[in-house]
Amino acid sequence: MSAANGEIDQYAKELRKLFGRLCKSVEGLSDEQLNWRPPAAQTNSIFAIATHTLGNARAWILGICCGAPIERDRPAEFRASGKEASPIVAGAHGLLAEIEAALRKLPVESLDELREPRQQLWGAGTVEPVTGREAILHVVEHFATHLGQIEVTRDLAVSQAKS
Repeated sequence: MSAANGEIDQYAKELRKLFGRLCKSVEGLSDEQLNWRPPAAQTNSIFAIATHTLGNARAWILGICCGAPIERDRPAEFRASGKEASPIVAGAHGLLAEIEAALRKLPVESLDELREPRQQLWGAGTVEPVTGREAILHVVEHFATHLGQIEVTRDLAVSQAKS
């Protein structure tokens, strides 16, 4: 990315760190650990949280911020399960590359322009116009929140397997 787009460079750097932590958090987990749910109401598995987190990043950055024709099935994100972490890791690497390429093409001055998101991309709640900057920052905040949940769930799942 160019020096002229220092703000976009910073967003990309933070996203690379978050995506890297996600990959590290899921690697080496068994099928059982990836799909284990904590014994509390409305909890999700690591696989589901990771799938949802990547779905949100794709929708908000590529779809809302960059205007790509993205489709999203948010309820399916929470039903996701898998036998190994490799689809999550591969998906994260591919999505990060797509996001970085899209952000490289995005004029930094367009970050102040309002976008009118579709409900399908927005997810839960009432849709409101957001700037490109707000869409990117939403992803950083959302990703960090769910990454914390993944890390705690991983610790619990690993401790369950040892008992």
